[in-house]
Amino acid sequence: SITMASEAVAVLLLVFLSGSTFGIKLEGNGYTDVLIAINPVVPENPLLIERIKEMMSNASSVLFTATEDKFYFEEITILVPPNWSQGGYGRTKTETYEKAKIIINEENRAYGDQPYTLQYGQCGSESRYIHLTTKFILDDELIKLYGPRDKVLVHEWAHLRWGVYDEFDDGQPFYKGAHSDIQATRCSLELDGKIVNRINHTNCTHIDPNNKIYTQDCVFLADSEQWENTASLMSYPSLHKVTRFCSNKTHNSEAPNAQNRMCDNRDVMDVIFTSSVDAKANVQPLKGPHPVPRFTVMQRGQRVVCLVLDVSGSMRQQAASLFLTTIVEDHSYVGIVTFTKDAKTLKPLTVIHGEESRTQLVRYLPSEANGGTDICKGLKKGFEELRKDNGNTMGDEIILLTDGESELNCASEVKESGAIVNTIALGPSANKELKMLSEISGGKYFYASENLDQTELVNVFASLTTTNGDLTHQTILLDSSGMKGKGILNGTVSVDHTIGNKTTFLVLHESQSPEDIEIKSPSGQIYDFIDFQHSSISKMHSLVIQGTAETGEWTYTIKNTLSDQYITITITSCAVSDAIPPVTVKAHMSQQSIDGSKPMLVYAEVNQKGVPVILADVMATLKSDSGDQYQLQLLDNGAGADAFRNDGIYSRYFTTSKNGRYNLKVKVQRKNKSKNNGQVRLKRHSVAPYVPGYVIKGKSLIVMNPPKPPVSEDDLQADVGSFTRTAIGESFSVSLPPGVPPPNFPPNKITDLNAEIEEDKVMLTWTAPGEDMDQGTGTVPNLFKSICITSRAGQPSSSTYNTRSASHILLKVPKAYTSLCCWTFQFTAASDWNELQQTLKLDSVISISSFKVSIMDALTDSYGCFV
Repeated sequence: SITMASEAVAVLLLVFLSGSTFGIKLEGNGYTDVLIAINPVVPENPLLIERIKEMMSNASSVLFTATEDKFYFEEITILVPPNWSQGGYGRTKTETYEKAKIIINEENRAYGDQPYTLQYGQCGSESRYIHLTTKFILDDELIKLYGPRDKVLVHEWAHLRWGVYDEFDDGQPFYKGAHSDIQATRCSLELDGKIVNRINHTNCTHIDPNNKIYTQDCVFLADSEQWENTASLMSYPSLHKVTRFCSNKTHNSEAPNAQNRMCDNRDVMDVIFTSSVDAKANVQPLKGPHPVPRFTVMQRGQRVVCLVLDVSGSMRQQAASLFLTTIVEDHSYVGIVTFTKDAKTLKPLTVIHGEESRTQLVRYLPSEANGGTDICKGLKKGFEELRKDNGNTMGDEIILLTDGESELNCASEVKESGAIVNTIALGPSANKELKMLSEISGGKYFYASENLDQTELVNVFASLTTTNGDLTHQTILLDSSGMKGKGILNGTVSVDHTIGNKTTFLVLHESQSPEDIEIKSPSGQIYDFIDFQHSSISKMHSLVIQGTAETGEWTYTIKNTLSDQYITITITSCAVSDAIPPVTVKAHMSQQSIDGSKPMLVYAEVNQKGVPVILADVMATLKSDSGDQYQLQLLDNGAGADAFRNDGIYSRYFTTSKNGRYNLKVKVQRKNKSKNNGQVRLKRHSVAPYVPGYVIKGKSLIVMNPPKPPVSEDDLQADVGSFTRTAIGESFSVSLPPGVPPPNFPPNKITDLNAEIEEDKVMLTWTAPGEDMDQGTGTVPNLFKSICITSRAGQPSSSTYNTRSASHILLKVPKAYTSLCCWTFQFTAASDWNELQQTLKLDSVISISSFKVSIMDALTDSYGCFV
């Protein structure tokens, strides 16, 4: 038999060979496992698949040239919807819609047909996915608006893979350059063009009296012909001669764009080869032409899942019951296997086709507790059951729940099965290598405590949904809460107009049924104990609201005054109709494991089919296996950990580094009465730049393109109203090197420095960082001690001030600099003055024209510098 030590080495080798997680891989110079998924709303169309192949093949050549012969696309999988029937498509293994990095969908309300990347990480971090519409793929007219598909794809790939940002800026299209000239925001400055009036196409003369740059009536039109190999694809991918990214020789560090703001004014090539996920690959240029990409077209069938449970306790039975009665999708196949020292099948694969089939499955769940577990025997029995539907396990799924510590000598079999293994480690004694099984199979990993008054295990099972991109049939977790001991558990939950079908209230208890349960609808209708369905075996009480649940605030009250036990309640619902996409929340960490060398970030995506939902209260709870609990309010303010304001992405740094396994729960709620609160709003970034027109070089001929199809602001004001959502992220681990003290992180970078000019005064505003990234205030409660102001056209002056506030500074220009046209402000924060002097670097830069300077007021006890 294989020993624990040797098997651990084998497992680690498998992870090393396959990558720590499933996703895009760089093998040599070629990208493999590039997954493109088509949404089910897209009608079946063979031409669409051919156009996708054409785009990706051509993009491979563009990518190869742009990266100096280093990268190309090698293996690409296209995942078609399950409702497509004409192609004879291959069967998927672990590929799923939610793992896709390129999504083909109908137009997005926030972006129309404009290609974009869901990007909100730090500079150099991989993004979530690229979004392309079928019209963009099929309609050649859109090439006029955004440029060739292959070059647009590479522009978005740079966002996705390497975490670089746009080098144009629609919100700030012009700025004052170093020599007092007005420049278009672009990279590089070698890009020739002309600034004209949008209406009559004459030379632009409209200057804003405040900032001394062109008004919104003006637009920059690039020359249609540029020098060979001009940069940059992050600025003007539409131009034929633009084939490169900006390098240190061509980068425009003055431009007020997202790349400079997010990446410390670094050029794109520097980020790719020193900071991105591919930086350590040390790839050398390929000699000769690159290989042509290989394509595979695949289709995922109905969900086939086997619950593999060690035999123990009512809490596991209750959590699994929730999955069977509420979460697993109709028409799925479900089997149940249990294991201790041996494994056995409790229920072969059974198709879900109504409430009776769900209830029957619940009856087969294990309820007895026995000692000793052999995890691998359970997995092998699960694979055996999965083979019974079609002879193999490819694309099937296992949900493994255990608190055991047995040896894992079956990693190779898990890897070779082609099945997705989701693992749930219950309690601190559960085998820490369970995470490895999920990683090598493309599954998810969760840790849940054994505290009966907590809802962690129930929440995990509630999150084990699967989606093909159609969210209208997915069960959504609204809320869950619990208590231990005698008393009354009460609370509220908001049902918004995007949900309401199959709304379910599930009450679980430990021993004796609670004396009373009362659910009250917004209109005052009362549902009490008699309206619930009861299971004495599972110790569950469930209420399913018939039809569509009322919109508004529901209240619940559970009376438990006789028995000292745990009581929990879980509320779920589904979309109100196929035509209205529900508000959804996804939660995740920036990394699944950390050694303390850098802080982790907590993210929550709140949107309605890709359109951001803003102004919500978002609270993250992180719990370790040692019982430590941390709560963080996630923010969408464009400061600190948050990349962009009001984009529906709520973020925060998690800087506490104590060894252990952690779980993540995010609760999102919005309680409002006015129509203007909690609305869906428009926020665009990381997009393919729209081409308003161009100049034909040497002919002084201006050619204007059709206007970009408008995105209606009225459509983006749909009132979401009050709502409640809960999301569970995958668990993560912290493992500090032995003997190394917990890290002490500096204040986070300032990225939202802003200036407003009024006569001879300038108001600088920013969001103050914490002492530890964006956490805490410590002994230096706010931000600045030193302000250094340097004129580009004159000599620097500086003053030091002890300051008391931390959100604004008012400056007035001294007479000595009255004639100067342009000033630049650069800010850096540090915990103390010595650290600032040693590590001074760009955090945020602003150029301001025509003003005078002297400090009018001073603000905090921390330290910073404007240069």
